[in-house]
Amino acid sequence: MTRKMSQSRALQQRAERYFAGGVNSPVRAFRAVGGDPPFVASARGACLWDVDGNRYIDCFGSWGPMILGHADPGVVEAIEQAARRSASFGASTALEADLAELVTAAMPGIEMLRFVNSGTEATMSAVRLARGFTGRKYVLKFAGAYHGHSDGLLAKAGSGLATFGLPGSAGVPEEIAHWTLTLPWNSFSALGAAFGLHPQEIACVLVEPVAGNMGCVPPAPGFLEALRETTRAAGALLIFDEVMTGFRLAPGGAQELFAIQPDLTCLGKILGGGLPCAAFGGSEKIMRMLAPLGPVYQAGTLSGNPLAMAAGIATLKTLAAEKDRIYPLLEARGSALALGVARAAAEAGIALQTNRAGSMFTWFFHSVPVTDFESASGADTQAFGRFHRAMLERGVWLPPSQFEAAFVGAAHTEEDIEQAIEAARQSFAAMQVQEAG
Repeated sequence: MTRKMSQSRALQQRAERYFAGGVNSPVRAFRAVGGDPPFVASARGACLWDVDGNRYIDCFGSWGPMILGHADPGVVEAIEQAARRSASFGASTALEADLAELVTAAMPGIEMLRFVNSGTEATMSAVRLARGFTGRKYVLKFAGAYHGHSDGLLAKAGSGLATFGLPGSAGVPEEIAHWTLTLPWNSFSALGAAFGLHPQEIACVLVEPVAGNMGCVPPAPGFLEALRETTRAAGALLIFDEVMTGFRLAPGGAQELFAIQPDLTCLGKILGGGLPCAAFGGSEKIMRMLAPLGPVYQAGTLSGNPLAMAAGIATLKTLAAEKDRIYPLLEARGSALALGVARAAAEAGIALQTNRAGSMFTWFFHSVPVTDFESASGADTQAFGRFHRAMLERGVWLPPSQFEAAFVGAAHTEEDIEQAIEAARQSFAAMQVQEAG
């Protein structure tokens, strides 16, 4: 079974003349898994088609936002109507408050918010706001957690950095990295020790409530509760980075699922319905520290872009109106695919660990449970690369990294799931033949 790839290869060679590595985001590169990256021509529902005419079941969903599927008719119509009025004004529109109402209704802990254009902007701005509110400098994060590419948050980050084996990033001064404390994920003892060493100095704890950038790694029982109790007692802010989990794990995100209210929340991906959009928000008391009301400055010419607002409104309205259908469906599809592939691996005698939270999941080629970045880093990335190539050859497109979460959406059908599981069975068999040879 061989896919046609001539046009994709030609386009990759052309792209490499203009972009580092031929990509505008490192996670799109296939260097960690090998093979040729397909160039997408179109997508609909749960499927992608490349420029050579190959069809793929999409299991990364534009890295999370396509919860309703590609080219959802309601979202497309909303974007088209907004575009007819102009793609940008640089001035306020009613759409901004319309989307804000939907967000605050879903997440009661967000009384006020501010729209930005990316998850990086959201987390960077939330950290600045936390420092301004508390008057403190240290930020605590967890090893393997990726919160965007702002300087202070690249220390021991996961995602693309883990994929390419980088401990941080060149260009980040030590003076900036100094103010970031990095702890092992799910370590109660390290959490207590950090606050013991830096009493009254930590401005905030920034956390993905379900880690998604070291692969999907859920919190240990009681760990998020410990974060909430510890930060509250120390006068630090708890920031949930729900760029990935927001509106995906539940209508109110991970904070609804785990019944924990953070001080600040960062949102993205699903919020824009596939268009560039993100936000950060929290209590009115904290958010009123932002300019023009307060001393913490943050700005963005394209923040609240009318096309992104329209797409977000259409997406969140659908999720709210059909939550009793969509969220059980996401749980069922995510469970069926994750466990189906795990069973296929067991039948083939391949060591595989399956981590899942609703419709986000990761298969780690590892013999021991994955509970933090250290254990995730022990996974067999070469085996994952072989699996990725074999699945792509059989029409299933996974994230091209062992350290990225996979996703399914409401558009995935039972047939899609069955086809993906069968592709995995065939892929595992092919991998065994390769190893035997």
